Amino acid sequence: MASETVENYLKTIDNLARESVTGEAAVSGIATLLGVTKGSVSSMIRKLSAAGLAVAEPYGGVRLTPQGRKAASDVLRRHRLIELFLVEVVGLDWSEVHAEAERLEHAVSPKLLDRLDEMLGRPKYDPHGDPIPDAAGRFDTAALVPLSACTTGTKVVIGRICDQGGDFLRFVDRTGLRPGTTVLVESVDPLAGAIVLKPKGRPAVTVSFAVAEKVLARAK
Repeated sequence: MASETVENYLKTIDNLARESVTGEAAVSGIATLLGVTKGSVSSMIRKLSAAGLAVAEPYGGVRLTPQGRKAASDVLRRHRLIELFLVEVVGLDWSEVHAEAERLEHAVSPKLLDRLDEMLGRPKYDPHGDPIPDAAGRFDTAALVPLSACTTGTKVVIGRICDQGGDFLRFVDRTGLRPGTTVLVESVDPLAGAIVLKPKGRPAVTVSFAVAEKVLARAK
């Protein structure tokens, strides 16, 4: 049943289900992310269910079967390895590679993908800090928290950038908040909704809680 449309649905359902407390993806959420109607989503879910890739609960959400999760993991693996290849080998800016990987992820063969993985040193993360599943679908599950949840005086290491829009990634570049950077939380002002961050080797920067929520980190 593999096709670009099916793979995009599987990837979207998997991402939404992982972020949901119920472990299910809502039809409305799928429709919004894919830019299609709820009717189109319902039609595709019936096809995925018939193929044994998904299960839809009556009046509830959608979850993938083990077979569906493995297929979604394969798409994520291709996407994130391609992103890393485009940055590390081709030399594209990390703010450009998401859209390129979206186009290429459906065309890469398993043989070529494994060669890319080997060439890149079997990496665990893509340029934005997203975990790269291995060939069996396993990936790192290190606990990360948004910078907005950190307290004054905390020293953390940036682990993942959740917003991969070009403007946001360029802002991250300018402020020195890229994955792997050690950051000191100098102050937190809940009333103003602002947090002052001091990346190692860079000037301090003040960001809003809305921005800080999109940057995940781990304790140093």
